[in-house]
Order: sequence, then structure tokens, then C-alpha cells
Amino acid sequence: MNAGPRDVLVFYAPVGATQSVLDAIFAAGAGAVGDYRECAFTARGTGQFRPVAGANPVIGAVGDLERVAEDRVEVMLPRSRRRAVVAALRAAHPYEEPAFHLIECADPEH
Repeated sequence: MNAGPRDVLVFYAPVGATQSVLDAIFAAGAGAVGDYRECAFTARGTGQFRPVAGANPVIGAVGDLERVAEDRVEVMLPRSRRRAVVAALRAAHPYEEPAFHLIECADPEH
């Protein structure tokens, strides 16, 4: 059965915040694959950033290079839920500017 156009959302979150962000985006419609719900792939790594003038960092200080244990998370979502899922990600994520990207999936029927 064709579920319609789909996207993959990839985001990065500090280790302690990953589950709360997942809960929010699942509630907004992400993470369904066929007869399965709350589907996600998570890999641990190190993120780095340097807040500059005008930033209000949750972690670190303006001008200082920070390295943080973060999770890279990938979830699928119906393209029709893109706006709601991204809004939920931004609302639940602890960072002022969460790093994420959306990838449009090809239609496997064509």
C-alpha cells in the first residue's frame, strides 16, 4: 500500500534530550512505518558549535567552542505532516537553533 509522499527527518540533540524530542515529533505524526509506530534510528556522536554574538546558548558560552555528546536521530514521516513535525521538533528541542534536515523520499511505485 502506498502511504503517499514521505520524508526522512534527521536531527541532532544532546543525549539527555533525545527522548523528549522524539515523543514530541511522534505525537505530531512522525515515526510510522507500515504497521509500526515510534520508529527511529539513533546513533551517538559528538557535535560541536561556537556561539557568536547574539546567541543565547543553552550549553556553553558565547565565543567558546563547545563539544557535546549528541544523538543523530532519523525518522520517517508523511510529507503532509512536515510542517507539524518540524514545529514540534523546534518546540521540544532544548537548543536555540536545532540542527536538522529533511530529505524527500522517492516514490517507490515510480
